[in-house]
Amino acid sequence: MRIGILTGGGDCPGLNAVIRAVVLDGVGRFGDDVVGILDGWRGVLDGGTRPLGVEECREILTRGGTILGSSRTNPFSVEGGPARVLARVRELGLDAVVAVGGDDTLGVADRLAGMGLAVVGVPKTIDNDLSGTEVTFGFDTAVQIATDAIDRLQTTAESHHRVMVCEVMGRNVGHIAVHAGMAGGAAEILVPEVPFSTEAVCERLRRRHAGGRYFSTVVVAEGAVPAADGAASGADGAGPDTITTDAFGHRRLGGIGAELATEIERVTGYEARATVLGHIQRGGSPTAFDRVLATRFGAAALQAVHDGDFGTMVALQSTRIVRIPLGVAVGHPKTVDLDLYRNVAGRYLG
Repeated sequence: MRIGILTGGGDCPGLNAVIRAVVLDGVGRFGDDVVGILDGWRGVLDGGTRPLGVEECREILTRGGTILGSSRTNPFSVEGGPARVLARVRELGLDAVVAVGGDDTLGVADRLAGMGLAVVGVPKTIDNDLSGTEVTFGFDTAVQIATDAIDRLQTTAESHHRVMVCEVMGRNVGHIAVHAGMAGGAAEILVPEVPFSTEAVCERLRRRHAGGRYFSTVVVAEGAVPAADGAASGADGAGPDTITTDAFGHRRLGGIGAELATEIERVTGYEARATVLGHIQRGGSPTAFDRVLATRFGAAALQAVHDGDFGTMVALQSTRIVRIPLGVAVGHPKTVDLDLYRNVAGRYLG
């Protein structure tokens, strides 16, 4: 078979492991011809491709990012885009496409599958917000990076008797914040699923400091919102009317950490500083867990292609790799388990 593979959306540790698995298994086991599609769905629209052989992929397992490049291109926001995608796939002589991405990339794949595209999806997002799979590759790496940062912030917070606010990624869900906050012993964890009271946060910090803990670390997801505001902050504190959106309609977030630190210092009088981890969470070498999971996903996606099981996504359920319809995975973000957040994480705050 002649198979195309693309990586879309934000880059993520483990993407190269998926590519490697598809190529090594495809060429070595099935005798496939694998074509790399450059820069996600943009590569299908614009014709950007590169051949992928065993030698090009043998040493990429440990590398972060993606050798194919990525973009947030949405063919459905381009005039005639879907038809161009289908025509280009035919021109390239592709029997199938493996699409590696998150909700947006796989949402496009699902819609194109309904138009006849032979496509199999592989779930990728550091936010871990795709439904139907217990975990996505990239999440473990992001949590480890965030945890390492929190550990370092704890020591400087203790040295200077400060409140350190650590802003982590998480547009609509707070999985990274919850797991890294628990692992790092944060004093407060704030997530998009539960609007927070700034006054309540400050009061808890006052009680903590009155009890002899003269420093605190607060972990906040970038999409978390104060209860009175009801809307996430835009980049650089911009208001909703000034915020640009990408091809999928997502606003650029950022700034809640700095806003929260300023408010904590104003209300409590404690010196407070903010640190935004941002794209550090996306970069670098994937953890061993993410390398293995990404490899399993790549191999399973290739098998789905050869089984002709299109319009599906590979997923992790109860340690097994299974297939689910793409439509089940997209459109409904997997949110934080509120029992874990309130009753488990809440008992082990620093």
